[in-house]
Amino acid sequence: MKKLAMLAAIAAFAVSAQAQSAMENDAEDLAIPETTAKPPKNVAVWPAFIALCEWPETPDLIGLRITIPFSTVQENVTGFDIGFWGRARYFEGLQFNVIRNDASDRLCGLQVGLYNTTSTADTLGIQAGLWNEAGTIEGGQCGLVNTAGMMNGVQFGLINRAETLYGFQIGVVNVIRSGNIVFCPVVNVGF
Repeated sequence: MKKLAMLAAIAAFAVSAQAQSAMENDAEDLAIPETTAKPPKNVAVWPAFIALCEWPETPDLIGLRITIPFSTVQENVTGFDIGFWGRARYFEGLQFNVIRNDASDRLCGLQVGLYNTTSTADTLGIQAGLWNEAGTIEGGQCGLVNTAGMMNGVQFGLINRAETLYGFQIGVVNVIRSGNIVFCPVVNVGF
């Protein structure tokens, strides 16, 4: 476990250093006269960002975000989001928050927590928790209650519900609203 934590810290630092270097190279390549230059975008690229208060202009984040007690609203988060309540518009990486994980526009990665939601977002990855909901998802959901609009993959839980499913559901209550078999206990298959 210690080795895994050390590898995660090293990976977060390497990603942030590489992103900083890439941004500096891009800035040198784009020499714009000062009269037409726009203010630079505020991007946080250090290994850790502790979200304790709202900033007037919240930066995008690459690396590790510790959300204690909750997160500020970053548009883009790439990396690890660990704490109690995490939210972002676009998220790539691992969201591990005890109470809630929320990606409002796009999620590519893994959400682990009591309540995981990408209800209006496109999701590529896995949701694991007590309650999982997704708008469009390619991947899997594992929890007591799993809901999805358009699902390509697997739902495993006590109650599984999907509007459209290309894959299968394993659970006590399995519902595919647009399927040939709308309700089937234990296993339901959509194609």
